Amino acid sequence: MLDKSPRPAVSVPNDLAAHWMPFTANRAFKKNPRLLAGAKDMHYITVDGRKIIDAAAGMWCCNAGHGRSQIAEAIGKQAAALDYAPPFQFGIPQAFELATRIADLAPSGLDHVFFCNSGSEAADTALKMALAYHQINGQGSRTRLIGRVRGYHGVGFGGTSVGGIVNNRKLFGTLLTGVDHIPATYDRDKQAFTKGEPEYGAHFAEELENLVALHGANTIAAVIVEPMAGSTGVIPAPKGYLKRLREITQKHGILLIFDEVITGFGRLGYAFAAERYGVTPDLLTFAKGVTNGAAPMGGVLVRDTIHDAFMSGPEHMVEFTHGYTYSAHPIACAAGLATLDIYRDDKLFEHARAIEPKFADAVMSLKGLPNVLDIRTVGLTAGIDLASLPDAAGKRGYSAMETAFHDNDLMLRIAGDTLALTPPLIISEDQIGEIIEKVGKVIKAVA
Repeated sequence: MLDKSPRPAVSVPNDLAAHWMPFTANRAFKKNPRLLAGAKDMHYITVDGRKIIDAAAGMWCCNAGHGRSQIAEAIGKQAAALDYAPPFQFGIPQAFELATRIADLAPSGLDHVFFCNSGSEAADTALKMALAYHQINGQGSRTRLIGRVRGYHGVGFGGTSVGGIVNNRKLFGTLLTGVDHIPATYDRDKQAFTKGEPEYGAHFAEELENLVALHGANTIAAVIVEPMAGSTGVIPAPKGYLKRLREITQKHGILLIFDEVITGFGRLGYAFAAERYGVTPDLLTFAKGVTNGAAPMGGVLVRDTIHDAFMSGPEHMVEFTHGYTYSAHPIACAAGLATLDIYRDDKLFEHARAIEPKFADAVMSLKGLPNVLDIRTVGLTAGIDLASLPDAAGKRGYSAMETAFHDNDLMLRIAGDTLALTPPLIISEDQIGEIIEKVGKVIKAVA
């Protein structure tokens, strides 16, 4: 049962200057801050005690809702027993158990898990694995990495380089060399107001053949794509697109990487989007939902043939010279195991799949409101494009986020002038209705 009891206000810092916030309009935020003090089930609690319904699952990660006592207890118990263990040359039982359980959820053949601490680290790890695999496989000329326009793969140098969101790239020079991009899969004229995967757009995969012709297949190491491009504003893969990418990459000996940092752990109604689309990549990145956001963790699922290629040479030598101080951290492993228990016991993937049509219908009811140019839905995710203000791209979206929080007790995410709805998987039909009612008010308020 959802906890609807009021929460007491908490004290706030009297100076916000010291904290330089990530991916935040710092000056605007500090004039009118959005400060959170607690969270339970579908709601955040503000510092002044207001309950804010969470239509963003935190940041795509709190799939099981907030304040799950099972996860908190697991974290506390683990911290008391073993706070830290070095992940290089030493191990903990929980890491092996969690890896096995994640591999069991993944498509057959993705049987090995390399842990890190975030989606950004997972993307960079997968890219390094791809490059190293070709080196040890005698194809060292395969060094080129292919991303996609409007793709997002975190903020490491590798992920930023293959990413395709201009504002995330333009401050940082040339980034990695030897990178190219296939086109985005979005065409509003042909795909507007689509529920699920658009019928139009599978042909966008054919652009990979043009890059193969330009650069030569023997120079390309890997292609990395999101099954649903989330951070750019929710762009589902068109029907047949991912299967065609798989066919082209296999034809030319190119590795295919799925970035499932957002789509993993139930967001599209399955443990991984690869299952929804019937396509098995060579490497698959995850993060966010693996611990329900309760502790930082990410990782890469690796195809057997890739893993096994590294297992050669003297047994006392390190096979893959890569990793992080906090890889497979004991507290993160404990959180991950407890989170997977909740997904299984509460049947949250199945619930997301069952409620998807109702969510899609509800979001589509916003069609026709002022400035709504397009709505896209897939799984428990929706993107709502609003018309930009003249000479002020992103201002209407920012105003919508502020209005949602301060005036409508609603948290949503924005990507420029796109509103993104990505609620926890525990959402009920009544809560869908509440969120859509509030979003409608927000859209009208910023018209």
